[in-house]
Order: sequence, then structure tokens, then C-alpha cells
Amino acid sequence: MRDMVIIGSGPAGLTAAVYAARANLQPLLIEGKEPGGQLTLTTMVENFPGFPEGIMGPQLMEDMRKQAQRFGAEIVNGYVHAVKLTEQPFRVYYGDKEVEARTVVISTGSSAKLIGIKSELDLMGHGVSTCATCDGFFFRGKEIAVVGGGDSAMEEATFLTKFATKVSLIHRRDTLRASKIMQDRALANPKIQFVWNTAVEEVLGDKAAGVKGLRLKNIKSEETSVLNVDGLFVAIGHNPNTEIFRGQVDLDNRGYVRTQPFSTRTNIPGVFACGDVQDPTFKQAITAAGTGCMSAIEAERWLEH
Repeated sequence: MRDMVIIGSGPAGLTAAVYAARANLQPLLIEGKEPGGQLTLTTMVENFPGFPEGIMGPQLMEDMRKQAQRFGAEIVNGYVHAVKLTEQPFRVYYGDKEVEARTVVISTGSSAKLIGIKSELDLMGHGVSTCATCDGFFFRGKEIAVVGGGDSAMEEATFLTKFATKVSLIHRRDTLRASKIMQDRALANPKIQFVWNTAVEEVLGDKAAGVKGLRLKNIKSEETSVLNVDGLFVAIGHNPNTEIFRGQVDLDNRGYVRTQPFSTRTNIPGVFACGDVQDPTFKQAITAAGTGCMSAIEAERWLEH
């Protein structure tokens, strides 16, 4: 029996672990598929307070992890595949283990959305990627494409110009959703070419040879064309990782966990949610960490009562 089990190890989960451990709750944190969360897939983090020169994403997460462990949090590598949250004590299942818990903190984050075409899946890891910082190095001196129109697409495209000779940024509309500063940075980069009002219909190539090009379709004219590239990076947003909670915890129409206003409380007393899994709006490391703090404090108070 644990006072608290935290599911997920991004900024939200690790901050919850720091606060819970300092409150002597001896939390168990189960890392999940991506230990450290999405920040481990980034390079320089420049907007997390306290680091005027910036800090590498993986380093920030490693520091958070060590801080939580220093205060007594137990962190295990594992993936939670099922939960039972309809009655006390709650039950959490990972690997071949079952853990009972008085409180559960959900901090499972979100995962990259894909375009949804068969060739994209077939060539994932063979020239198709969702992580520029993981795979950009492999495209040194080559021409590549990025799909998307938000901040992540601008960031990925700008980062990839460090390696690629040319980056084609493909967007379904003729305006960007990205913040002004990210737009300006991408538009001013001579290596980035914008392909407007266009969708990717097929990724050309095979696993042996990798990506050889993209079959594109102009949304307005319906004309098709082929863009010769050696790689495709998909940066069109994320889906919350909430499938195992469906039918137990209230989710909104996009699958994000519903929490009460100004709180991390879910519809189940004793179950709390923090970070990107319950935040479709901001999706920042600092807001995730803030809600992680809230969830630990709320769980501690709930246990006291």
C-alpha cells in the first residue's frame, strides 16, 4: 500500500514527486514509455525560469529526477498498462506488478499526432520521424520536409536547418498558428521554404532505401506534385495519453482529463491529474511543473482529511 503513486515522469510527475517526498508521503513514480517526458526529446530549453543561459532538456529532467530521489521518492522504470480507480484502495498495474495506492497522480502527458497515412507508419524510423532533435543528425547535407503550422513545427524546421541543406515546411493553410516570434524566426531563415495550402498524400520510398519523396496535394487547386526529400518530420500536435483511464476518469471530447477549476482534482476523490494530460491550452514545462506541485499538495491535504 502506497500513500501516492505517480504515473508519468515529465516535469509534472517529477515536481509532484519532489513535493510529495518532502511531505514524507514516500511516493512511487512509474516512469512510463518516455522517461522524462517530451523534454528529453528537446535540445535547449530557454524559457524555464532560473536558467538565464538556458538548459538542455534531458539535463533539466535528470536534475528533477535526482531532486525527487534525494527527498525519498522511489522511481521505477515501467509502463502502466491498467488501473482500477473505481474503489479504494486504487490499483495500478505495470509490468507484472500490482500496486495499491491511497492517492493516484496522473501525469502521463501527451504523444505526437501523426498524419494518418499508411506510408507514414511504414517508414517511421526509416526517414519519417516525430522528433527533430532525436533524428536531425542523420539528415546532414540532405533536403527534408516538416509538416505543421504551430510552434513545434517552426521550432523543428529551424532546428533542422543546422543539418539539412533545405527544409520544406508544409502546411494545410496559408496562415500559421505559431507564435509571432517563432513565425518570424522561421520566415527569416533562408533554408526554410514554405509550401502553403498543401497536404501530404503519400510518403515515397521503402525501408531499405528510406524516404525518397512526398506526394503532395494542393488543397485549393487539388493539383498533385512530388517533392523530392530524404526525410519527413511530423509536427502537427499531440494526443493526451489517457486511454487506460477511459471509462473511469472524466475526459473531455479530445481525451484530456477534466480537472476541477483552479485544481488538479478529477471526478474521482483521491485521483489528481497534472501536466499536459489535462492541459490542452498551454502545454509548457513550467505550467506542467506548476500543476505537479498543485497535485501533490492537494493529495497531501486529501490524505490528511
